[in-house]
Amino acid sequence: MIFCVSSHNPLLRPVLATITGIALFSAMDAAIKSAALEIGAYSAYFLRCVIGLAMIAPVWRARGGKWPNRRVLKIHLLRGVVVAFMGWTFFVSLVRLPLAEAIALSFIAPLIALYLAAALLGEKIERRAIIAAVLGLAGVLVIVGGRIGGERMSDEALLGLVALLLSAILYGWNLVLQRQQALVASPTEVSTFQNGVVALVLLMGAPMLLVLPEGAVWVDITLGAILAVGAAVMLSWAYARAEAQKLVPIEYTGFLWASLLGWWFFGEQVTLTTAFGAVLIVIGCWIATRRRPEQSAV
Repeated sequence: MIFCVSSHNPLLRPVLATITGIALFSAMDAAIKSAALEIGAYSAYFLRCVIGLAMIAPVWRARGGKWPNRRVLKIHLLRGVVVAFMGWTFFVSLVRLPLAEAIALSFIAPLIALYLAAALLGEKIERRAIIAAVLGLAGVLVIVGGRIGGERMSDEALLGLVALLLSAILYGWNLVLQRQQALVASPTEVSTFQNGVVALVLLMGAPMLLVLPEGAVWVDITLGAILAVGAAVMLSWAYARAEAQKLVPIEYTGFLWASLLGWWFFGEQVTLTTAFGAVLIVIGCWIATRRRPEQSAV
């Protein structure tokens, strides 16, 4: 049991676990951004996953972990491939954009998840989902427009924005898979296979892209691996005990952590357009994910 907090509210512990997981992931983003600025996004992300696998796999085995059946393994493999490219494109964007700006733009993922759920699971798209998508798009345009209006858009910044939008699409797919995976595997199994599959996928690029770090960069990568494993375990535990629509809005606390960490470690300032755009995206996601009264009574 991860939490020992006693409460009559069964949602309290999953919410606390999600808040903790998002805080750990935000700190991981800062650590890996620091490493990626030295050795590149690919090397920092690949080595983080290798170290993370070495940390969590023995724990999974010691707790009685067994090779999953074919159905569960298929889910592990699919999510691992999605996360591999999602993470790589996200860290590509992180070395080119401020941390808070990147996190704010990534908030469109829950909106993308709604449309992917419709395409992949046959769910009906409701009118509120369309309204939410319009607000989310407006938020993205505000953030991107603020960057274009505030300074000349460099090729590096443009590449960062494109990579981030691709990462957000993959993150939306990841959200569809996350709940499904959490229901069929333990948190340690989820973390083990996620790190393992991602490392195997990225291994293909090692001959051309891998740069081995030196000195303090190893500290950043190792710290990032520890934080990522802790976050994955926390979120897997939480999503196995509460519906995704109740936990996804907590993702937005990541903007506060990213703003603080970006300012603290990299001297990044949060612009008004970024903050306003983030608010529009969050409102859109809240509209999309909240339950109607008749649904909450079921």
